[in-house]
Amino acid sequence: MKKEFKAESKKLLDLMINSIYTNKDIFLRELISNSSDAIDKLYYKSLTDKSLDIKRENFKIKITIDKEKRTLTITDNGIGMNKEELEENLGTIAKSGSSLFKEKMNEKKDINIIGQFGVGFYSAFMVSKEVKVESKAYNEESSYEWKSNGSEGYQINKSSKKDIGTTITLIIKDNTDKENYDEYLDDFKIKSIIKKYSDYITYPIVMDEEITEENKDKKQTETIINSMIPIWKKSKNELEEKDYQQFYHDKFFDYEDSLKTIHLSVEGKCSYTTLLYIPSHAPYDFYTKDYEKGLELYSNGVMIMENCKELLPDYLSFVKGLVDTSDLSLNISREMLQQDKNLSLIANNIEKKIRKELQNMIEDERETYEKFYKAFGMQLKFGIYNSYGAKKEDLQDLLLFYSSKEKKLVTLKEYKERMGESDKIYYVSGETTDKIDLLPQVEKFKEKNYELLYFTDYIDEFVMQMMPEYEGKKFVNITKENLDLDTEEEKKKLKEENETYEEMFNIMSNVIDDKVSEVRFTHRLKNHPVCLTTKGNITLEMEKVINQMPTDEKVKAEVVMEINSDHEISKKLKELYKNDKETLKKYTKILYAQARLIEGLTIDNPTELSNIVCDILSK
Repeated sequence: MKKEFKAESKKLLDLMINSIYTNKDIFLRELISNSSDAIDKLYYKSLTDKSLDIKRENFKIKITIDKEKRTLTITDNGIGMNKEELEENLGTIAKSGSSLFKEKMNEKKDINIIGQFGVGFYSAFMVSKEVKVESKAYNEESSYEWKSNGSEGYQINKSSKKDIGTTITLIIKDNTDKENYDEYLDDFKIKSIIKKYSDYITYPIVMDEEITEENKDKKQTETIINSMIPIWKKSKNELEEKDYQQFYHDKFFDYEDSLKTIHLSVEGKCSYTTLLYIPSHAPYDFYTKDYEKGLELYSNGVMIMENCKELLPDYLSFVKGLVDTSDLSLNISREMLQQDKNLSLIANNIEKKIRKELQNMIEDERETYEKFYKAFGMQLKFGIYNSYGAKKEDLQDLLLFYSSKEKKLVTLKEYKERMGESDKIYYVSGETTDKIDLLPQVEKFKEKNYELLYFTDYIDEFVMQMMPEYEGKKFVNITKENLDLDTEEEKKKLKEENETYEEMFNIMSNVIDDKVSEVRFTHRLKNHPVCLTTKGNITLEMEKVINQMPTDEKVKAEVVMEINSDHEISKKLKELYKNDKETLKKYTKILYAQARLIEGLTIDNPTELSNIVCDILSK
């Protein structure tokens, strides 16, 4: 006798098939999870009912494909359902037997039932034109069959099934112009879905070995598809580093070992297990829009999300791994998460744990950390910049910069320990450490035995805008115009000299037009004749970075051309100012071009410059 779904159930069924599930492959995860639940229930009863002689190793879930009949069958030897339970659980959508069982057994904390909403079964209709469920319940004489095409109601009749358990047979839909349903009759496809979503179901999921020309004469055998026991559920004492690395290679397809493995189990109000890996190198698509950050999220060994972005902050997007917990509120399809405070708690704990491990690497495995930093140090800097400095305290001690004195990468803490009474941390930016080392401004600092930090990442100066100091020590860019290393007497002398030659500097500024805001003498140089410095927040390095970006935004640093007051060139300029102002203008253009070249900047009119140089050399 055919029965109609209740009106609300019928609407929900249509909604669920067409809207709730965004990935058709999920149907097999749901059906296997239901089978696992059924086995869990019977196994639990066997622990309390001594009349049941059942061994855990005898439980299994079998998947069978019949391409000719277009059927996919899932069979379990779990607790089964009687007629009333078939009616109650399958005739009313969202009436979850697993949920009711869990409520009854709520005081038993070790019972993990995957099903929560009673809708997972109906995902089968995404790929099936008809679903048949044959079931014989534990402690029942008769078996029954539930059958439906998902739209015109269902039938429940007696069945000839002899064994306790449930068999679900899906008649797979025919292909359409948009959908290829044949793939759900393919052994490889089905196995790949099982490995992806249900690899850690705790009971064997088996399939008959596929018949080929090579093995057609062999006796049919069953192959176990799933791993059952996830590596992260094993005790650390059972595992060696090679076990972790093998899992990393297989799971995340990296040909190199990870630099660090973090295996953590947390018990408490929110319990979870996490297995994290810090890679040794960035994946090829890491800096592209196609890269997806996030950790795999499991609920009792069943994959819920492949990339849970909420579990990792952006600056740790390079971390690979997974989290397994039963303490999250899943939405009805188990594909996404409701807003959940436990999710935030887990994410915060993971973030702190990773930072702690990185700090330990700095202290105990410096060479390994420097390899990590070469690959992902820029991400830590992004963490400070993108948070507008909110993450400064968390990340500043993980940063490394090249030291002019140590000739290697150092931490800010190491720099601070050597700086004595000074209240400034000096730095300079450039393309490479070698190029920075040759900058005119660096020479004087070396002479005075100051330690400089060399910034070579394009983001470095932007980070300084969000991190102006470290533990009370102010960061100072030595190419900024307000740098002050002079004594009071030297300052006074320089000021007087600049005032004396103010008119000369005005002439020189006019020659360079709007390219510099000021020309003046300086004491910051030793052997070099000239350099460029900047006023305000925008430096020359920041100008280069911003103007190279594929946007319409262009900026211009406020540039000052500084001339070494102790260099022979200053004497020449003073002489020209008195006797030959036209030649002074030519010298100005040469000096400005020289200063730009030193900074790695282009020259607007190289032909004009070449002509001027040739003209001066020929005299």
